[in-house]
Amino acid sequence: MNEALSVPCPYCGESLVIEPEPSDAPIEYVEDCHVCCRPIVFTVSYSEDGSEVGARREDE
Repeated sequence: MNEALSVPCPYCGESLVIEPEPSDAPIEYVEDCHVCCRPIVFTVSYSEDGSEVGARREDE
């Protein structure tokens, strides 16, 4: 089951909910913000303690 993670958009600050597929290795993917339509690079890591997610601007 995918875990729902809430992350603020690095451009507009809107709270986004993502549900990435679980993986043994860290995942990085680009998705557009549903409010400001700018590209966000998400990095998701999984561990026994839970998921960790990062969001940054594509131009960083």
